[in-house]
Amino acid sequence: MKILQLDVNKITYMPVKKEAKIFDDVPKEEVAVEDTMVLLISVEKGDTTAMADKAMEDTKTFLDKIQRKRLVIYPYAHLSNSLAGPEEAYNILNYMQKHAPEGIETFRAPFGWSKKLSLDIKGHPLAEQSRSYYPKGTEEKTYKKVRPVSVNTSIVKKSSWAGLPDTDHRTIGEKMDLYSFQEVSPSMVYWHPNGSLILRKLMEFMREKEEEYGYKEISTPAIANTALWHVSGHIENYRDNMFVFDTEVGELGLKPMNCPSSILIYKSRKWSYRELPFRTAIFDKLYRKEVSGSLTGLFRVQEMTQDDGHIFLTEEQVGQELTSLLKMVKEVYDTFGLRFMANLSTMPDNHLGDEELWQKATTTLKKALETNKLEYKIKEKEGAFYGPKIDLDVLDAMGRSWQLATIQVDYQQPIRFNLEYTGEDGREQRPVMVHRAILGTLERFIAILVEHYQGKFPTWLAPTQVKVISISEQTAKYAEEVYGALKERKIRVEVDSGDKTMQNKLREAITQKIPYMIILGEKEEGAKTITVRCRSEGPDTKATQKFGVKLEDFMTKLEEEIKNRNPKPMY
Repeated sequence: MKILQLDVNKITYMPVKKEAKIFDDVPKEEVAVEDTMVLLISVEKGDTTAMADKAMEDTKTFLDKIQRKRLVIYPYAHLSNSLAGPEEAYNILNYMQKHAPEGIETFRAPFGWSKKLSLDIKGHPLAEQSRSYYPKGTEEKTYKKVRPVSVNTSIVKKSSWAGLPDTDHRTIGEKMDLYSFQEVSPSMVYWHPNGSLILRKLMEFMREKEEEYGYKEISTPAIANTALWHVSGHIENYRDNMFVFDTEVGELGLKPMNCPSSILIYKSRKWSYRELPFRTAIFDKLYRKEVSGSLTGLFRVQEMTQDDGHIFLTEEQVGQELTSLLKMVKEVYDTFGLRFMANLSTMPDNHLGDEELWQKATTTLKKALETNKLEYKIKEKEGAFYGPKIDLDVLDAMGRSWQLATIQVDYQQPIRFNLEYTGEDGREQRPVMVHRAILGTLERFIAILVEHYQGKFPTWLAPTQVKVISISEQTAKYAEEVYGALKERKIRVEVDSGDKTMQNKLREAITQKIPYMIILGEKEEGAKTITVRCRSEGPDTKATQKFGVKLEDFMTKLEEEIKNRNPKPMY
């Protein structure tokens, strides 16, 4: 049995079409449930009522922890490729509904129907968790048995994302050859040259910004003894989503978060108040175990990179640091033309430490928002288990909201790890810790950008910035000269001087969504000029062409556009 457990603000679903021989006889009406826990469930071959009892027992424990009084059981076949038959699945789901925890208002989405589904998931760290249940006596074999993997080495077919809209990042990413997913590395990204370049340019951008704001980049091992996660408190709440394995030197785990290992770097030496704030930035890979069917392209992966950061500072420095962080966020999002809205997430029921410190941290965050004249909404009980936070939701080009940046004030980890610095009075003091991410998970951010721009990246991010096209073979030599000049100026350029028709050459460049096309014919060669065609930037705009442009002028303007990371083309 595979379950994706979600803590949601609201779920709405409506039956659309009957798809199985066994189905619930229900009207085609929309159902909406607020502040509830949702179980997306795939019933597998061999699942038993004992496994259903265990799932309900775990559900009760978590419902108590997050203090929810509603539960939605939702049949969801996409989490498994070993599904039980319809009758078996129907019986198990009915059993789970009848044996739901007492005192909990329980709903079950209709079985045997395709359904229209909408989820508004809460923003706290435990809001999305996956669980797996196995027949008794088989779990150990499942984990320890080494099975050969059949590797499909064929080229990814163009129909691999069939049925997805043209606006989906998976469809666009495939057409632009940005990335792929392979069965030997479940839900982990294989970055192709074009996608790898975008990832690298985003990291370069953030590294420049972090250097400007006084950060020092660090890196820590991907594997640590789980004792580290016990100290931080993560293991108690996050173990089901960690890759953990036994070794001769103890139980080890792949790190799902950077904060505990970043703390160890701070603890490696003595600190004076004069050296604070100590701002660390880190781009290490993180690993979080998920049910495979819950993973959707780049939005939800098991291996990820974050533009993570942790700041160690004195109590007196917190206010100014938060102002600096909010300024940094605005500068970063303005670069991409993204608007954002602020939310203040407060103490959850399952939290570390006493409420007095939580209140102090919450007041500090609230004051920072008000000092910087930012309107905000309160998200009750949606803070991290170690501290309240500011979450920043951005709006993309299609008007959708995404929670990306987060700024968290943490008094608890410094206590749990016994962090210290020497104060002005010569006594040992406890620092405050601020966690922050600006872009968030880079894989998810790239998915958002792909859909936000519909693949039409600003020139500084575009895998290919210029395509040089010769109208005929007679101008091929001139095309090579122009290509060489651009290449020498470190501009990402391709040349097409083959014998294809002009329309085919243009069509290929348009499909690749290249910002600029340089078109060269005998007229341009004779005058030693170029014709520049700019791609259309939206559905209501047409491509523009500039004739008689001097190559040197074009390269100078292009270099300026790239250097300044302008969101709009020069013409």
